[in-house]
Parts: sequence; structure tokens; C-alpha cells
Amino acid sequence: GMDAVAWWRRVDGRALEGVVALVLLLVGLFGVVVPVLRVIGPLPGVDSRTVGLDGAEGVGGAVAGDGVELRGLHEAELVFADPGLWERVLIVLPGVTGAILFVVILERLLRMVRTFHDGDAFAPENARRLTAIAVAVLLTGTLVPLVAGLTAGALVDGTWAEEAARTGYEPSGLWVLVAILLFAVAGAFRHGTRLRADTEGLV
Repeated sequence: GMDAVAWWRRVDGRALEGVVALVLLLVGLFGVVVPVLRVIGPLPGVDSRTVGLDGAEGVGGAVAGDGVELRGLHEAELVFADPGLWERVLIVLPGVTGAILFVVILERLLRMVRTFHDGDAFAPENARRLTAIAVAVLLTGTLVPLVAGLTAGALVDGTWAEEAARTGYEPSGLWVLVAILLFAVAGAFRHGTRLRADTEGLV
């Protein structure tokens, strides 16, 4: 009966915690560590990145010049014949920035999940953690596209690809909307925490 339910909740909570921890590890490894190692060595260096193209006609196959090549239609792969350290940094920076923010989100989420299976969802720290997650999501929708646009502009600057590549700022409305919802949920958590504190004060 109740023992079985309690046992299942514990197993369920631990499983969720394990999944979040595993995703956190994978994102940290492949989103941050591997790209950094591809910039500084010892892993094979990065030499390409996806960029948007101005106009829908694309570049009709691979077009090359100045040691820079574009391959694609609405989006193109920007390929460097021999990228230097600075170019490799610019290639990976948007992805690493996004991955670091995702690591922050997952780490805060993991701490929240641990309070859930302790039966303490309205712990005061959880409102702060949700606010931190909301800020990280907002930055994912605003800062990451800014970094992507600035680095794309720097990569194609002075090359023939400058005319074809789209390097403007394109924030993500979806991420911003999710962030607004998370800020609202964080507010609800703060309210729940206050209610619980008031109730405990009455007992």
C-alpha cells in the first residue's frame, strides 16, 4: 500500500535526478569541454560553422575564395581552409555560450529535483533557482543570438562571404516567452513559500 507508493516515489525521484544529472554531464562534455579542446587542441580543430544567408536564393552549391567557403541555401556552412586560433574561438563561441547557459539551467533544475523527492517543493531556495533558470533561458534567447551575429560578422569581415552571410541580431521570441512564463512560475513559488511560512507560524 502506502509503503509501495513511497518506495515508487523515491525510485521515480531518483530516476529523474539521474536523467537530469546525465544530461548535465553530456551537455558539459560535448557542449563546452569538447569545443574548447577543438579550439586549443588536442582534438581536431574546428573549421566550419552554420550561418544564415541574405536572400532565399542561397549560393547554389559551394562557393569559395579568400580561404573561406559557403555551402548551402537558406543557411550555409561557413568553411575556413586554415582557421587561426581567433577564428576557431569565434566559430565555437555561440555554441559554448548556449551550452554554458544550459548547464546553469540543468544544475539549478537538478537541485530543485532533489528537494521534490524530499517532499519540500516550496523550499525558499527553489524560487531563487527558478528565477536563475528564467534568467538563463532569457539569455539563451537574447545573448546567444547576439553572440552568434557578432561572431558571424567578425568571421566574414573582409572576405567575399561578407555580402552573402546574414550577421544581424535575431533574438528568439520562443525562448523569451518561455522565460516570461518561468518568471511567473518563480513568482508563484515565492508566494507558496510565503504561505507555507505563514501557515507554519500559525501552528
